[in-house]
Amino acid sequence: MLPFARVAIIGLGLIGSSIARAVRADMPGVRLTGHDADPQARDVVRALGIVDDVADHAGAAVIDADLVILCVPVGAMGAVAAEIAADLPADAIVSDVGSSKAGIAAALREALPNATIVPAHPVAGTERSGPDAGFATLFKGRWCILTPAADTDPLAVERVAEFWRRIGADIEMMAPDHHDLVLAITSHLPHLIAYTIVGTASDLEEVTQSEVIKYSAGGFRDFTRIAASDPTMWRDVFLANKDAVLEMLQRFSEDLSALQRAIRWGKGDELFDLFTRTRAVRRSIVEQGQDDAREDFGRGRG
Repeated sequence: MLPFARVAIIGLGLIGSSIARAVRADMPGVRLTGHDADPQARDVVRALGIVDDVADHAGAAVIDADLVILCVPVGAMGAVAAEIAADLPADAIVSDVGSSKAGIAAALREALPNATIVPAHPVAGTERSGPDAGFATLFKGRWCILTPAADTDPLAVERVAEFWRRIGADIEMMAPDHHDLVLAITSHLPHLIAYTIVGTASDLEEVTQSEVIKYSAGGFRDFTRIAASDPTMWRDVFLANKDAVLEMLQRFSEDLSALQRAIRWGKGDELFDLFTRTRAVRRSIVEQGQDDAREDFGRGRG
């Protein structure tokens, strides 16, 4: 039995369009409706045929849904929730895909005080965006973290968990605040560092931009891949999760200062010990199936 019969996806970019494709592939009996604020994106989705109906207004998309998934930037969650409030069925479950949870949960509760809300975060993505960027296997073997409030109906939580299992994700439960701290170090801070490094390189007066591009080694190329991520989404993530990000940034700044001192004073043993520990972390990530051990991360030489 399917966990949901009628699913509405609000926001049809990388994540939203990937959910639609995955549902098409793994739960073909589910009726899908969708909406995106961008008329051009709606036209693309209609042409792709990845949902049964594309609505011009968010409210129209949710009118008979039993699951509504908000796939919009975290800064827009509250406004979009308010937009669908009048048309949301009383028994519908509302979820999302945002990468910060405490602030989103509060915004959804304020806009939809009587709704059943099960916040979710699929830890998956690429640097690409838009409906054309989605693919059905994006969530296969990836974690989806659910952060429901303590008083949320357990059956509703299990239905959302089963939805994500059906499209390939592994499920983890976390408190919203703990989720935000974990993701601040594993996702948000790395993006912030990538944006900073690429920005620094582009601002160097002694090195031309053409040289930065021409002589980019593998490490810098990986930073540019991360730094190519959607700017609206990441602006909102940093503002929504600012307390946890600032806490991790302070810790990182202290560790960076220690590394700077080790280099300045020629403390090779300290550097070697750090690099040995970080290499072990990389090995563990590969062993747990969260990345590819092949040369150049399996991306080839293209």
